[in-house]
Amino acid sequence: MKIVPPAGRNARCAALLLFFGLFALLLASPLAFAQSVVEITPLPDTEVVVSTLQAPVADVAEAAAAAEPAFDHGDVAWMLTSTLLVLLMVVPGLALFYGGMVRSKNVLSVLMQVLVVYSVVVLVWVGYGYSAAFSEGNAFFGSFTERAFLRGITADSVANGLPEFLFVAFQSTFAGITTALVIGSFAERIKFKVVMFFAIAWVTLAYLPMVHMVWSGEGGFLAHKGVIDFAGGTVVHINAGVAGLVGAWLLGPRLGYGKEAMKPHSVPFTFIGAALLWVGWFGFNAGSALAADGAASLAMLNTMVATAAGVVGWTVIEAISKGKPSALGAASGAIAGLVGITPAAGTVGPMGAIVIGVLAGAVCVWAVTGLKRLLRADDSLDVFGVHGVGGIIGALLTGVFSDASLGGTGLDVAIGAQVWVQLVSVVFTMVWCAVVTVLILLLAKVLFGGLRVDEESERKGLDIASHGESAYGP
Repeated sequence: MKIVPPAGRNARCAALLLFFGLFALLLASPLAFAQSVVEITPLPDTEVVVSTLQAPVADVAEAAAAAEPAFDHGDVAWMLTSTLLVLLMVVPGLALFYGGMVRSKNVLSVLMQVLVVYSVVVLVWVGYGYSAAFSEGNAFFGSFTERAFLRGITADSVANGLPEFLFVAFQSTFAGITTALVIGSFAERIKFKVVMFFAIAWVTLAYLPMVHMVWSGEGGFLAHKGVIDFAGGTVVHINAGVAGLVGAWLLGPRLGYGKEAMKPHSVPFTFIGAALLWVGWFGFNAGSALAADGAASLAMLNTMVATAAGVVGWTVIEAISKGKPSALGAASGAIAGLVGITPAAGTVGPMGAIVIGVLAGAVCVWAVTGLKRLLRADDSLDVFGVHGVGGIIGALLTGVFSDASLGGTGLDVAIGAQVWVQLVSVVFTMVWCAVVTVLILLLAKVLFGGLRVDEESERKGLDIASHGESAYGP
């Protein structure tokens, strides 16, 4: 290596500085020359030229202002926040909630499934999901191609008074978390590749049509009937709950189910996950107002009090039936209250929300114990017992407490007629989802040589068997 003396280095530095200085001067000289020409060569009748230019410039400015979408900045800020709050529900909220309830040898598999399922579904959503859910089509499906890959959407596009990109992002979080909810029923025994296949097929054939039928407008099958589902009682919770129940039946019980203790490995994980879900759910429910307004405020208060009522309802029933209330029960009661108020959040009054929350919490205690035994399903993390049953309770009671005489925002029909519409929607959702889930899992069984991992892998734990990792060391 040649060593350059200090004097030589100084000389080279001086030469480089001189070179770049001359180069900069050459670049600047045309601009300086042009400026000097403008200054010393005034245009004739300059004032006339300027005055004649002012009118068209003003017209262009006014036209541009008129063409620019008039978004309410407060609404946009709230919906940006709501989108992030719903993301918080998934990672880390749902991941921790589910992860704490499985055995230690399976915790990473559940975290992995929640994260990857959510990620895959978000990509499906922007690929063709948004188009199939919210574009015009028939009563059951939108067009898979009209808005495929967000074609035709720009920063100036408007959807429901919001920038359309923001609406797409907000709704993507709903698609992601709904599909991720289902995997709680499959925990500790399903093949990872089956989970991935199921996520893509199920969001396509179960979730997207339900969104279109309920939320796409009057052309949707259930929307046309007059169903009230403010934030997803049918679309999200009944849909996911039924899929979980059907999946649990088809997968069969875990090895040792009913014979071995399968206690949660970390109740603190589940407790923290429930707390994060509660916080994030304000974005889920109040964000479904799609504006920072009175409806969002009502939904926020209803979400608060219904969740509190769910905790109390579950805790009281558990204390009476088992002699002691549990932290896991209190956390589950919070989720039951949140699920119950989801379809009603923006249409019932706070007192109605409390009733819904208490009933959801109390009934779901029975759903995850007595009803679970009757159904003979190893629904690992009680997706049907909490989300399915809680969603059904909320959907039906929405038809009651939305009436103005009971503190709600008002119904277009009598209470009995609205409850009938809600019941029809619940039954339709359950049947549609059950049929689709059966077909998807039967196809997956053929494609992947079965739905479950082998016995040795299940006994070893899916963390090691499926991912080659261990959460808590060797």
